[in-house]
Amino acid sequence: MSYADTLFINMCRDIIENGTSTEGEKVRPKWEDGSYAYTIKRFGAVNRYDLAKEFPALTLRKTALKSCMDEILWIYQKKSNNIHDLNSSIWDEWADEQGTIGKAYGYQIGVKSRYKEGMMDQMDRVLYDLKNNPYSRRIMTNTYVFADLSEMNLYPCAYSATYNVTKKPGEEKLTLNMVLNQRSQDVLTANNWNVCQYAILLMMVAQSCGMIPGELVHVIADAHIYDRHVEIVKELIERPVYEAPKVSLNPEVTDFYAFTTADLLVEDYVTGPQVKNIPVAV
Repeated sequence: MSYADTLFINMCRDIIENGTSTEGEKVRPKWEDGSYAYTIKRFGAVNRYDLAKEFPALTLRKTALKSCMDEILWIYQKKSNNIHDLNSSIWDEWADEQGTIGKAYGYQIGVKSRYKEGMMDQMDRVLYDLKNNPYSRRIMTNTYVFADLSEMNLYPCAYSATYNVTKKPGEEKLTLNMVLNQRSQDVLTANNWNVCQYAILLMMVAQSCGMIPGELVHVIADAHIYDRHVEIVKELIERPVYEAPKVSLNPEVTDFYAFTTADLLVEDYVTGPQVKNIPVAV
């Protein structure tokens, strides 16, 4: 089975069996019918995925990997906050009349800051340091900018990525690892989506810098299952599981800003049926 399946099943069972409920408490999200959307939650979920062993896609149900990549390109490559630059409708609900989601996500990645080497935005700085000072312990991006929160249509959920380089014995190339920090996550709808997104980002950055993708460590402060999702999750985690798919990038692309979704190569991705009609709390 895919190791991502194992981690997901264990996390969901832990939330359901050992989590705490927010029922009756003051919460922000509501269901479409106007009732409050309560959750069962666990504080501080931490999962480790080793990309050197396999790509962390669920097989319990299919994760749309090219759509995952499209959104990550929207944020970190296009540095956009406009849904017209995105090939899906997942952000439409938070967009204004001009199509922007405010000063969120890609907007923050594209903000330039002054360094002794010159003016650079967050992603350009990551690429510069990995190529010129790979053992720096300061290589990261952060989209949770307090001064701009009031101008964001949604506060960032997955808000920081910290890059760290290691050298495996006998390996010529350096290994690039990442810690993804997430303040909150709707586990059913978003967990594997975010994992696959940042696994792909790690792969692209590593290939751009002549490195090997290594570990992705995913830290979730508030990992929760919504009350109307519990029975769906219980059914999902009892399904058959399969081997992880083979996922790679076009080896000819070595410029981070040249990648497109056509460069994501997916083979042998066998999954269970998609879960349909999942209610979404807003």
